[in-house]
Amino acid sequence: MKHYLTHARVVLADEVLEDAAVLIEGGIIRAIAPESANGTAETNLGGQWLMPGMIDLHCDAIEKEAEPRTRVIFPLDFACLNIDRRNAAAGVTTPFHALSFAHEEWGVRSNDTAAELVRAAKRMKTSELVDNRVHVRYEITDITAMSTILELLDEGSVDLLSIMDHTPGQGQFKHLESYVAYMTGNHGSSREAAVQIAEEKMRARETADERALTVMARARARGIPTASHDDDDYRRIETMKGLGASMSEFPIDLATARAAHGAGLATIFGAPNVMRGGSQSGNIRAIDAIQAGVADCLCADYAPATMLEAVSALATRDGLPLHEAARLVSRGPARAVGLHDRGEIAVGKRADLISVGHPGGRPTVTGTWSQGRRVFAVSYPG
Repeated sequence: MKHYLTHARVVLADEVLEDAAVLIEGGIIRAIAPESANGTAETNLGGQWLMPGMIDLHCDAIEKEAEPRTRVIFPLDFACLNIDRRNAAAGVTTPFHALSFAHEEWGVRSNDTAAELVRAAKRMKTSELVDNRVHVRYEITDITAMSTILELLDEGSVDLLSIMDHTPGQGQFKHLESYVAYMTGNHGSSREAAVQIAEEKMRARETADERALTVMARARARGIPTASHDDDDYRRIETMKGLGASMSEFPIDLATARAAHGAGLATIFGAPNVMRGGSQSGNIRAIDAIQAGVADCLCADYAPATMLEAVSALATRDGLPLHEAARLVSRGPARAVGLHDRGEIAVGKRADLISVGHPGGRPTVTGTWSQGRRVFAVSYPG
């Protein structure tokens, strides 16, 4: 099937073409700014942006689809269907659904439920709108989860693995009280239960490095990209690189981001951080890392719609050229996980594309193409 998309601001990796066209056929981008398309039906985008489909390496919104309220678990195939539609509407054509294995922290994050959700997401491949993938997050203080994660790695159900350590006293939670506040505020835990979980984490931390080594080694053997999470200094960067990590998610300050970038790890920051102008946990502002040249990717974190909003904010509020802002949600993530068939509008690349209008003055996805197939379309008045 051919599509001829015309009269668009085409966002390439290194420039923006005004009033240009793109020809797609057989799921591939066949030509950029062709003089004609041999009678192919034309879609006139009327000056809208035409961007690469966005690649989101970390978003746990699927967990909220599965557990919209604490301990209320919806059917997992229902959750997968809904998050697929949400991503198509948000212009995310390759989402990596982040699923945490953290034992008793939270209902959907219990090991059995998380594993069921991983497998439900994989079953969706036969009927999906976009290219759904799975990002398994392993809380290394959970002794019980390792065998389950190794099994998921061996059966090919994991596309990205990250290592987390939320033990109070380091990383995201510098103090016990910050961890307790997170558990009571975000997950409806009682203070007593939160303190008990924290104490269990601190005891389990003594053997956590051995589990991290085992899981990371298995992922490397399977060719699965790996990331560290909430890195807080250069020593942790060195440790995680030694384990084989190729990405650093949410380094907590600029010095750590510089260390990760200097070590060759792709750095990942949250699009909500960009949109809001700062981190909700008081860590580094993503814009500071971007302006320092040590940010490689933006991810949705917990809200798919923030990806496009962050691109627009960077281009309009922060003065970043549009093509550079778009690279943070397309070519940057694609390269970080070795998806060399996508992530930019270029001849021969996979035809994952989004058209973007501005109804009411805000950037809004009006069309999404996944491997050349239009999977979302909307028309606003006026």
